[in-house]
Amino acid sequence: MTQQINYSNELSGKIALVTGGTKGAGKAIAERLKAAGATVIITARNKAEQPDPELYFVSADLSRSEDAEKVISEVLSTYGRLDILVNNLGSSTTPAGGFSALSNEDWISTLQANLLAPVRLDKGFLPQMIDRKDGVIIHIASIQGKLPLYDSTLPYAASKAALINYSKSLSNEVTPKGVRVLTVSPGWINTTASEAWLGEIARNSNSTIEQAQQSVMDALGGIPFGRPAQPEEVAELVGFLVSPRANYLTGTNFVIDGGTVPTI
Repeated sequence: MTQQINYSNELSGKIALVTGGTKGAGKAIAERLKAAGATVIITARNKAEQPDPELYFVSADLSRSEDAEKVISEVLSTYGRLDILVNNLGSSTTPAGGFSALSNEDWISTLQANLLAPVRLDKGFLPQMIDRKDGVIIHIASIQGKLPLYDSTLPYAASKAALINYSKSLSNEVTPKGVRVLTVSPGWINTTASEAWLGEIARNSNSTIEQAQQSVMDALGGIPFGRPAQPEEVAELVGFLVSPRANYLTGTNFVIDGGTVPTI
């Protein structure tokens, strides 16, 4: 029997939550799911500069356990269920300089945001998904989970490696219960934050933006595609993975990096 799917409205009736949904890839993912017909909730510490009234916003700092509980409670009390959870939130604010430059707080805050925030949300939303034998969880990791840059993002890379491992383990547990769990590992994404970062590199090195971008690509070992990803390109992958077209996909880490990682 062939399943008929309306690609333009394939998520109609679905309730989705995207963390870190006001900027960058998170914003693009939220817009992509909304365009496919889903009702979309987004979280972040602050509202977007130009909020979309069609996206339900919950203010939360998900590095705090009490804020994670607030999000879980508000979503379930408002909508009664959650069908799609995209754990997109991620941050790296620690200083460069390798292990000796890092404090205990640098490690703890990074692990809270990048690993424990999705763990808490998964735990809060999984029971109702398992009860209905239906749901999709996406963890947005990073190629740094396999290609760490020790000089600048050591805690971030370690936390994303842990997230990839956790995601696979969770999939093994809950897929037989009807819930798909997948990981998406982007490489460098061209966001407003990354553009500001390039500007800072260019100023500090007395170079152009183009030269600064090339220096970052060189530090990554090169990007065969020749440029960073656009947020919409990452969002398109996520949109496919949460859709009925991907019903048999679970437990896999999908790398979207323009060919950056040099191994298979």
